[in-house]
Amino acid sequence: METNELLEERQGEVFSGIALDQQPFGKRFYIESYGCAMNFADSEIVASILEKTGYSVSTDYETADLILLNTCSIREKAEQTVRARLKNFNAIKREKPETLIGILGCMAERLKKKLVDEEKLVDIVVGPDAYRSLPALIEEAETGQKVVNVLLSREETYGDIQPVRLDKRGISGFISIMRGCDNMCSFCVVPFTRGRERSRNPFSIVEEAKALDKMGYKEITLLGQNVDSYKWEEKMEGQTATTNFAQLLEMVALVNKNIRIRFSTSHPKDITDEVLFTIAKHENICNYIHLPVQSGSNIVLERMNRGYTREWYLEKVKRIREIIPDCGISTDIITGFCGETDGQHQETISLMNEVQFDMAYMYYYSERPGTLAARKYLDDVPEEIKKSRLTEIIDAKAKSSTGNNEKDLGKTFKVLIERVSKKSDDDLCGRNDQNKIVVFPKGDSKPGDYVDVEITKITPQTLLGKIVKQYPSTN
Repeated sequence: METNELLEERQGEVFSGIALDQQPFGKRFYIESYGCAMNFADSEIVASILEKTGYSVSTDYETADLILLNTCSIREKAEQTVRARLKNFNAIKREKPETLIGILGCMAERLKKKLVDEEKLVDIVVGPDAYRSLPALIEEAETGQKVVNVLLSREETYGDIQPVRLDKRGISGFISIMRGCDNMCSFCVVPFTRGRERSRNPFSIVEEAKALDKMGYKEITLLGQNVDSYKWEEKMEGQTATTNFAQLLEMVALVNKNIRIRFSTSHPKDITDEVLFTIAKHENICNYIHLPVQSGSNIVLERMNRGYTREWYLEKVKRIREIIPDCGISTDIITGFCGETDGQHQETISLMNEVQFDMAYMYYYSERPGTLAARKYLDDVPEEIKKSRLTEIIDAKAKSSTGNNEKDLGKTFKVLIERVSKKSDDDLCGRNDQNKIVVFPKGDSKPGDYVDVEITKITPQTLLGKIVKQYPSTN
C-alpha cells in the first residue's frame, strides 16, 4: 500500500505523458489509476504495451476508443468508487457502442467474470499478470466478445518493458522492483490478486533508473509490496550471486547522486540494519521510511498474522532512529479489526503516542472476501465503534504530527519542488528529505528545482516557509 501525499493527489487522475498527435490516425486509449503506487506504475507498463500496437493516450474519455480503469481491491470503498466510474463510462458507450471498456488490476483479478456476466459493466477484464495479452484481448473484444484473462504468474515482472511515463510533470518516477507478496496478512487481498512474490533483475532496474535520469527526472521511488524481501539470485561461473534490497538500493543511488531515491513499502519484520546503514551512507537516499504497524496490540497483530510483536516494532523504530537520527517515519493503521476490544484499541493509541509518527494512513477495517480474516474471524466490531476509534486515532496522529512539525520551526530543508500549491498560484509545493510537505512563495523557482526553505510556520500536515537558497539546474 503506497503511502504519501503525492499519491493521494494522484488518486483517480489521468496521466497524459504522450502527445496526442504522435499517432493522429491511430486509436486512442484513456486510463485512470486508483489505489497504490504499484497500480500507477502498472498503468505506465500498459501504456507502453498499447503504444506498440498503435494506440496513443487521450485525456478525454468521451472521445477515446478504449477506456481502462486500473483498480484497487484493498478496501470496499475503492471498489464502490470504481463501480460508480464504470457506470459513467457506460453512459458514453450507449452513445458510442464501439467504445471498449476494460478493467485492470486487483479488482479485475478478484471479481473476474462477475463484472462481465452479472453486472455487464465491462468488455475486457485483465489481471495484473496478464497485461501482455491486452492487444489480443482488445482484438477479440472488437468482434463483440467479452474477454477475461486473470491468470497469475510466478515469473512475470515486466522487467523487459520500458514504461511510458504518463506523469507529464516528469519530476517523480516509479520503478517496480518486484511483484506479488508472500506475507499472508489475514486482512489483505494482495496475495490473491497479485500472486506470489518475485523480484526483477537488478540490472534491468538500474537501466530503468538511468532512463529516468536521461529524461530529466529528479526523484525515483522503488516499489514493491514488501521491498525489504527483494532478492535476486543468478548463477554465475558455477556460483550463485545474490542481490538483496540494500545492495539494489545502493546500485540505484549511484546512478546519479542528484536524483533522490525513495522506496515503499517496508515490512517491520524484514527491514534490516544493512538497509538502514545504506540510507545513512548515501545523501540522495531520502531519510524516510514507511513502516506499517496496523495495530499496537499483540493479540490483534497475531490475529492479523503480521509476524512481529508490539515490542519488536518499537525496537525497530528505536534502531531506525539510532542509525538515521532525523528519519521521517510514517505508518498504516487499521482500527476495528475482528475481535478488537477497547483495551486493544487503546494499545494502538499508546503506541502512536510513543512512536510519534510524522504521518499515518488510517482506516477502519473493511472485510475483503476470500481473505483469511473473512474465512476465519467474525467482523464483529460495530461500524459506529470503528468510526469512533478511527476518530481517536486521527486525533492522536494530528497531535504527534503537530509536535513533530513544531520541532522543525526555524530549520532549513532542501526541497524538491513538485507543483504549484493547491491553495495559491503564488506558492509552490514540494517535499523535504523526510517526506514532509513544504509550501512557500514561488519567487523565481519552478517545479523540478531544488531549493533550501526556512520553516517559519506549521500546520499539522504542512511546513510553511521561505526560500533561502536556489540550486542550479542539474539538467
